Amino acid sequence: MYRTHNNGQLRAADINKEVTLAGWVQKTRDKGFMVWVDLRDRYGITQLIFDEERTSKEVIEKAAKLGREFVIQVKGTVIERESKNPNMPTGDVEILVSELNILNESLTPPFTIEDETDGGEDLRMKYRYLDIRRNPVRENLIFRAKVAIAVRNYLANQGFVEVETPYLIKSTPEGARDFVVPSRMNEGQFYALPQSPQTFKQLLMVGGLDKYFQIVKCFRDEDLRADRQPEFTQIDCEMAFVEQEDILNAFEGLTKHLLKEINGVEISEFPRITYDDAIAKYGNDKPDIRFGMEFGELNAVAQHKDFGVFNQAELVVGIAVPGGNAFTRKEIDKLINWIKRPQIGALGMVYSRCNEDGTYKSSVDKFYDQEDLAKWAEATGAKPGDLVCVLSGDKNKVRTQLSALRMHLAEELGLRKNNEFAPLWVVDFPLLEWDEETNRYHAMHHPFTSPKPGQLELLDTNPGDVKANAYDLVLNGNEIGGGSIRIHDRKTQAKMFDYLGFTPEEAKAQFGFLMDAFQYGAPPHGGIAFGLDRLVAILGGQETIRDFIAFPKNNAGRDVMIDAPAPIDKKQLEELHLKVEIKS
Repeated sequence: MYRTHNNGQLRAADINKEVTLAGWVQKTRDKGFMVWVDLRDRYGITQLIFDEERTSKEVIEKAAKLGREFVIQVKGTVIERESKNPNMPTGDVEILVSELNILNESLTPPFTIEDETDGGEDLRMKYRYLDIRRNPVRENLIFRAKVAIAVRNYLANQGFVEVETPYLIKSTPEGARDFVVPSRMNEGQFYALPQSPQTFKQLLMVGGLDKYFQIVKCFRDEDLRADRQPEFTQIDCEMAFVEQEDILNAFEGLTKHLLKEINGVEISEFPRITYDDAIAKYGNDKPDIRFGMEFGELNAVAQHKDFGVFNQAELVVGIAVPGGNAFTRKEIDKLINWIKRPQIGALGMVYSRCNEDGTYKSSVDKFYDQEDLAKWAEATGAKPGDLVCVLSGDKNKVRTQLSALRMHLAEELGLRKNNEFAPLWVVDFPLLEWDEETNRYHAMHHPFTSPKPGQLELLDTNPGDVKANAYDLVLNGNEIGGGSIRIHDRKTQAKMFDYLGFTPEEAKAQFGFLMDAFQYGAPPHGGIAFGLDRLVAILGGQETIRDFIAFPKNNAGRDVMIDAPAPIDKKQLEELHLKVEIKS
């Protein structure tokens, strides 16, 4: 066998045992008459010692030639270490080596294989297989596996059945762009990679499976960010004979289980907030509620004076920054410059200091008196020692800008603590949203989402007012899951397609299989999908999903390690009946 123990296993109780170890050379220290080698594997590091008084000359000479990341096997005796290392689990012992086998030599790595490496992100992505040897990356992948196992076990114990759905499906016009796959055997026709298994899981409910789940790869050909990849993983779930409350209760249970199992945190509260309230109070539909700074609308107490900036605005809105009165003028000016950046787009910011003695000092004292500023403090919930920050303008833009400022301040003030978890449900989303470019309504979630009970008739008169029977689960300011109660009858589904601009022929061509299935006794059903990549990152105390993916793509959607995407051979193009100009 290559090893009797791993490199994180041996302790003082193992002294005098004969052992065989294998792994990678972390580093060597050569004193001439004695060589030390740190041997590393997934489990830890064990120190090896080659001593000319106790080790053969041949073995010592071989040890002196070892380089970083050589793969070796050693046999020897566990002995007590003279200079113990209390920072290592194996720090009380070392291996007196009697036999050394070099299993594979290594080039010098392009960056150090250590927790704090000297390699930049691009370099580490190119040599990802080396990066995975580093503790932080390896531990992230092990952590991801732990979460996935906990999900599977919980859902299986709740009676969910794991079913695999196809990867080669039909392209649909709704949602993000599809990745398309040409069919060699069907000239001029294409598969698409699934953006989600949505229609298949609905068909499984028609099939009577009742409770389905799948940890599944999905694909979207869209612009990328740090928290978005062209291929991503969902925990995809569906249930039959359920209403919204059943779904929320079921997946509160899963979330509680994961927080307790993975993080040792018990959560009892899952607040619920409507989409409209989330936008009004936080400026976005995935609010972080670990801290306050809720929006206070100030139109009624700020548009009665001669300050034209406020009087001309559709919305005047502010937040109270806890302890913000301690900010210097320079720090406030820095905040103003931050929100004026093109990424945020605000034209400026008005502020009011809430002094400890109950008085106020604002940047617009020329227009507002103490009574006015007291009303600003009351509307935003500001206390003595706080700072009220006020933005104004178009209501949609200004809410987005203030939301960005709120999150920025929370980061600066240390209010977004990685070891605190605050979930909440956002419910009652609009069913449809108007697109100015196409001049028509689009489904806010997807075209299979059911309207709230009793609101179907509004589609004929006020389609923009119809609320969806949809819900998002938010954790620490990130959407970790979203779903809805589905339409389950042909007539309603046809009506929805009509409002989304499909002709009957287009609806039949794209989704005829689902419409047909609804004619054979489709049960009421609904579901949810969690983004596993994002969920794992948040549970791991981070927000960048790339750190928890074994082989991620970069911001351009490229795999720089294998150099993909890449041109394909001309013969392959001909077999696929494609004509593409191949760049040299």
